[in-house]
This record gives sequence, C-alpha cells and structure tokens, in this order.
Amino acid sequence: MIDVLKRILYIGLREIENFLRRPMFVFCMLLAPIATLIFFNRLMNEGVPTKLPCGVVDEDNTTTTRSIVRILSAMEYTDVRAHYANFTDARKAMQRGEIMAFFYIPDGTTEAALSSRRPEITFYTNDCYYIMGSLLMKDMKVTSELAGLAVTRASLQAKGVPPSLMMGILQPIVIETHPLNNPTLNYSIYLNNIVVPSILMIIIMVFTAYKIGIEWKNNTQIDLFFHSGQSSTIALIGKLWPQTLLFSLLFVLIDVCLYKYLGFPCQAGISRMIVLGVLSVLASEAIAVFIYGIFIQMRLAMSACALLGVLQISLSGFTFPVTAMPVIFQKLCVLIPLRHYYIIYCNQALNGFPLSHVWPSIAILLVMCLLPLTVLWRFGYAFRKVKYKP
Repeated sequence: MIDVLKRILYIGLREIENFLRRPMFVFCMLLAPIATLIFFNRLMNEGVPTKLPCGVVDEDNTTTTRSIVRILSAMEYTDVRAHYANFTDARKAMQRGEIMAFFYIPDGTTEAALSSRRPEITFYTNDCYYIMGSLLMKDMKVTSELAGLAVTRASLQAKGVPPSLMMGILQPIVIETHPLNNPTLNYSIYLNNIVVPSILMIIIMVFTAYKIGIEWKNNTQIDLFFHSGQSSTIALIGKLWPQTLLFSLLFVLIDVCLYKYLGFPCQAGISRMIVLGVLSVLASEAIAVFIYGIFIQMRLAMSACALLGVLQISLSGFTFPVTAMPVIFQKLCVLIPLRHYYIIYCNQALNGFPLSHVWPSIAILLVMCLLPLTVLWRFGYAFRKVKYKP
C-alpha cells in the first residue's frame, strides 16, 4: 500500500512539474475559470439589462399621448433615445441598430379613445436580440395597458363616476406576483450559477483528455507506465490528482464568490454545493478518461469532449426545458453531467429540499465517476502498443 501511494505521489509531482514548465496549463486550469467568473459577474452586476434603447413615433402629439410616452420612459428596461416623425424613420433606425424597439402612436389616437372607437397603439421589437426584445416587449405592453386604463379613467371621471367605484371597474381583480427562489428576478442568479460551472466542466473534460494524450505525443507513456508499476489505475490516479485538487478548489472559490460574496440564494448551505462541485469535477474527469479510453487518440478524444461539453449546455435544461424536447433528447439528457448538476442546484440551493429529492442525480454522477473502470484494459494496451497519431 505504501509503495502504491509513493508511486501516485511521484507521478503527481511529475505532473506538477509539467504544469510549472508550461504556462498554457496554468492559463487553462487557473486563469481561464477565474476570468470567466469575473467576466460574467461583472457583465450582469445590475441583475438584468436596463435602459435599453427605444424610439417613439407620436403622430398624435396630444397631452394624453405625451403622458403615455412619459410612462414608457419611466419603465425599468426602457430608455427612450429618440422621437421620430414617422414610421419609416423609426423602422430604418431599428434596422441600423440604433434602437431595439419603437412605440407607434398614430394620428387621432386621443380623439378615437375619447369617443370609444378603440384606436390601435402598436409597438415593434427586434427579437433577433431575444432578451432585449422580450424585456422591451414587456415594458411596451404594460405601457399600452396603462394607457388604456388612463383613457378609461378620464372617461369615467367625465361621466361623474365616484373614485370608490372607478377602481372596481378599472381593476376588478388585483393580481399579486410572488417569484419564488429569485424574488428580485435577477438574471445573474439564473445564468451565472450554471454558465460558470458549465464552462469549468468543459475545461475539465478537454484538459483531462489533453493531459492524458500529451504522454503519447511526447513519447513518455512508457516512462509513465514504468513509474506506475505497469498499472493503468495508478498511472491515471497519479496523473489526475493534482488537477482534481486544483479544479475542486476552483469550484470552492466559485461557490464562495456566488453564495457568500454576491449573496446568491443557497437554502441548503454552501457545504452541499461544495460537495456537488467536487463530485462534478470527478464525474467530468471520469467521462474524459472514458472517452479517451474509447478512442486512444488525443485529437479524437479532445474533439469528443469538446462536443459533449458544448452540447451539455443545451441539454442540461436551463436554457430550454427538457420536458419540451423530443423524447430521444430527453433520454440523452440523463447522460449529461451538467443536467444533474442543474437538478441538484435547483433542489438544494434554490429550494432547500432534502437530499432524498435528488438521490437519482447523485447516484448517476457517482456511476459516471466509475466509468474509467470499464476502459482500464484499453489503457493497459495503449501504454504498451499504441503510438501517437497527429
């Protein structure tokens, strides 16, 4: 047992020496994840995009329509940058990218509203930029509804309806909205908790495949196999434990930054999220080892890991609900480690549910950690027989 630990320690120190000799390793393993964490949190430090550029075409130009424009300007996401004389000018400005939407009030709107002829107020949003278009659409829809209520209120006042009865006509049902788990509707909470770990998991998979394959590229696989006592298990454990430790510490840094420093919701406690991060590191490395054991070529293994890493962002379910996917993709989601990270995160950090709610995802991540056992015999053959192919 002591001899095995010495071999693992020796191979690990050999890897640390290789890290220090190659600045690219330090960049991929340390600087890139930290830069990603800083970038996304600084990018969305306001929580959601605000003051998005918008234009107004007010052909009526009455007291009522100017009031509508002021309501629109007061909305959280909207910044009325320009007023245009006609529809064509506003459309051209949106095509040039100067504004993302415009609000169109045709001539005669006030007169038609006061005479109960139901005038039309239209708005146009550029949904090529989906988030901006959706937020501006929300503000403009609320503004148009408030404009209708304002006209109705003026009509009721003119008819002498008492204020106590007026609100019952204007708003017969009062709606209360209670967003659960993210009450401030902070887009950073929604995005950063998954995007940052997903990028780190992609780096782990690609880097693991590269670190294994570099032995064949440098023709040092025989030396590694010799120092491991001709044991594929010892060779892989010794080679991967330094990066496992570093990537696990990075997940700890991410959790501390998100849940302690930034104050993101974490109902179950930060310790569970740290354990989840370490488990995700092990599962990502195990999948990379498994893929390398199948291909036994660095180029193919790195390509497969990169492809899986990119696909898991879409198949995890946080950008598009899994239940709305075709059945075959719903089945494939089970094979994606980020999918189970997302399930456990939602249940633990956001809801604070007991672990019994997520035991299937925990079990699948643990099974993923055992995948290298199925390809160890392939590594034994590769160490002895396989040569590097560029």
